[in-house]
Amino acid sequence: MRKLVYGMNLSLDGYIAAPGDDIGWGVPSDELFQWWLDQERAIGLLLYGRKLWKNMRSHWPTGDQQPGATPAQIEFARNWRDTPKVVFSSTIDTVDWNTRLVDGDAISEITRLKAEDGGPMRVGGATLAGAAMRAGLIDEYEVVTHPVLVGGGTPFFTALDSWVNLNLVETRTFPGGVVLNRYEVRR
Repeated sequence: MRKLVYGMNLSLDGYIAAPGDDIGWGVPSDELFQWWLDQERAIGLLLYGRKLWKNMRSHWPTGDQQPGATPAQIEFARNWRDTPKVVFSSTIDTVDWNTRLVDGDAISEITRLKAEDGGPMRVGGATLAGAAMRAGLIDEYEVVTHPVLVGGGTPFFTALDSWVNLNLVETRTFPGGVVLNRYEVRR
């Protein structure tokens, strides 16, 4: 059975994007970017909602060709292109870059994918991850908190029907006061 990971950069008040989908406050240091790259290399399948897919495909297909791209950014772009992806959307017609589109029931498909053999999967996008959270499908949370309060926007966590007990498995501090807390779901 595959593991499902949900992790993103978030503000101290719990948002992955400020109002207007502004993520400018979450620019990672080189050390944090390298950590994200290392995590992504271990992922066997990326699961995206529509908004995050549009964000990722607007930059990473050619991210390694951007002026001033660091070695980690070059490798991230290459890894992103090569990693299989599934996009869940009923409004997108086509996808590219090693990606499959699913316009049906996301929870059924994620459940099916989890039952397969293979490397860990990462779910991204607040709406999709929220649905996976409520369905009890997430096995690990990577909470990368930046020292900024944005006052609103898109929350990292969604409303849940019941408590989810977690075990802290890693804590790490990055430059600029960014703190990683990684949790596994206690089953």
